Amino acid sequence: SSLLLMSGVVVTVGLCRRLARRRLRSRPLLFAFLVEMFSTFQICACTNELSLLGNVEPKPHTALTLTYGFTVLHGLTLAGSACNPCGTLQPMWGGGTSPRMGALKIAAQFVAAVLARVFMHFIWSLEMAETHLGALSQGCSSPMQTTEMQAFCIELLFSVVFQLAVLRAESVNPKYRVHLIALLITMLVYAGGNLTGAIFNPALAFSLHADCFYDKFLSYSLVYWIAPCLGKFLILYVF
Repeated sequence: SSLLLMSGVVVTVGLCRRLARRRLRSRPLLFAFLVEMFSTFQICACTNELSLLGNVEPKPHTALTLTYGFTVLHGLTLAGSACNPCGTLQPMWGGGTSPRMGALKIAAQFVAAVLARVFMHFIWSLEMAETHLGALSQGCSSPMQTTEMQAFCIELLFSVVFQLAVLRAESVNPKYRVHLIALLITMLVYAGGNLTGAIFNPALAFSLHADCFYDKFLSYSLVYWIAPCLGKFLILYVF
């Protein structure tokens, strides 16, 4: 049921992106907002569902395999979309994107994060799969299983490694690049998923753990918003 649900989200988002390309080419701002929103919605919705499959046997092989597989699928179906506020900062820093367009895309990413969370909570309330039972009663299922400073350093390090790999892989053939990036993300999730969740995406972090941001806003904004953005700026400054 979970795989069918995530596949349905991917197909629906693909149709919405195609429709937006056909109908909204003459309205670039609305087109950019909707495409970024649809793309980020796909990643947030699928990752919300994947987060429930972390304890499926055999552990952690099932979760890691699904992480790799859906990361490849996202890379193949969402080409041209950042789906990450940190990724949107790069063209803004280099002058390739205007501040207005960059702010619009970041707004779209956070709107999508909220919509994905609302949508997945509605789906979980239907209890169509065994993994959905009790999913709504978890509240703040904190991913931060270490000290705040260590979590900050881990998310900062992972953001730097990820962004550096993305930059270095720009010259790689796209059909191989998506597998390299997916493999890296899977390795980072394996290395730090039990400590911080290995998210390094502010919009995705908010979609996954909004309750935790409500309860401990300063701590979670420092670890899951400021640390990834700081990692991105460090890479941009070095390059």
